[in-house]
Amino acid sequence: MDTDSFGNPLAAGLPYARGRILRSTEDDLTKLRHAWTLIERRLAAGAGVFNFTGLERGFHAGADEVLDDELAPARHAQRLAVLACEHLGGDPGRHDVMLFNRQTAALMAAMLCLAERGDTIIGVSPTYSHPCIARGAGQVGARYLDVVGSEGLRRALREADGVSLVVLTRLAVSYEILPEEELREIVTLAHRHGARVLLDDAGGARVGPALFEQSRSLEYGVDVASTGLDKYGTVGPRLGLMVGERDLVARIRAFAFGFGLEARPMLYPAVVASLAQYRPARVRELVAATKGVATALRGRLGARVSETPIIALLRGEDILELALERAGLAATRVVPVEATAALAMTLLREHGVHTVHLAAIPPGTSALLIKFVPPETLERFGGPDALAAAIDESISRVATLLTDEAALRAAILGPDAE
Repeated sequence: MDTDSFGNPLAAGLPYARGRILRSTEDDLTKLRHAWTLIERRLAAGAGVFNFTGLERGFHAGADEVLDDELAPARHAQRLAVLACEHLGGDPGRHDVMLFNRQTAALMAAMLCLAERGDTIIGVSPTYSHPCIARGAGQVGARYLDVVGSEGLRRALREADGVSLVVLTRLAVSYEILPEEELREIVTLAHRHGARVLLDDAGGARVGPALFEQSRSLEYGVDVASTGLDKYGTVGPRLGLMVGERDLVARIRAFAFGFGLEARPMLYPAVVASLAQYRPARVRELVAATKGVATALRGRLGARVSETPIIALLRGEDILELALERAGLAATRVVPVEATAALAMTLLREHGVHTVHLAAIPPGTSALLIKFVPPETLERFGGPDALAAAIDESISRVATLLTDEAALRAAILGPDAE
């Protein structure tokens, strides 16, 4: 699709339209700074802040650890390599490990090393690949095609020239997942064509095995795989963990160090702690709590609540439609992602609810995602009904802003934003 359901043209490289308030990544960063201001105010007032982002971006290392770029890797590099291979299904005799300052950096470095200008890169996922894949292809100078599933890849391989790299996403930004047999077919098709396979397994590395009894990342025979350490059972830091064929990882490592994409080695103890504490049962606990919130929210908003087997979400278009209905309006110049941003800011300001929309720069979707809810945080907030009520109330507050662009801008970007 080239437009959203309101007829707004989609922004380049994004699955949603930009608007008059959120025009660019610069505006997304202004929004993030405003969110930090709201968090600081709540903390200063002794009010609660509740992490419902579905992400864990903390730092957990032993109190006796010396956080030093030379001493930390000397003590922990070997243990980290063993845990990383175990986590992603690698073979320590065949595969090597690299840490990046985030998952996007891992993917960017890999794409710049595994493809060349003029090549074709194909992104394959259940719905659409993360926007950083298209950005990476642009940096390479490659032609980029984004396709759905094995059939989409099969057609693209027949029609495209110079395909050197297939970037496979198991669990899409939309939180739909490719089945086991299709994952294997995609890898086989790519390799038969002579292309390497990079697996963007940001959250799928744990969701696939823990919830769908799927194989671990490297067990599909991909050349390189990476995952984010802030997602779904791991507890941070927000780093990208890569495991892959030794010669390829060596090339990617050298490139990453040359451009400052590597994670600081002083963080190795926290990575070891994060991987060592991981248990698949935690992923199932997070999804069960999410389902409870989805049920409560559906009781208030009905079919406007969308669900996948893993998460619940309010599409940006549905948020905007609800706000228009409650405001008694037939139309607006506000785009869906701005309605979502206003909802996220209202939830944070009024209820201390921190959602993933505020954590992603730029957001990978215009939807408000309700995902991987920690049951202990949900209980502290008051339970599923309390969270559903907060969302419902906040949509009504957004409705009051639709006719006042200055007030909407201030709500999203802060009172001093231009």
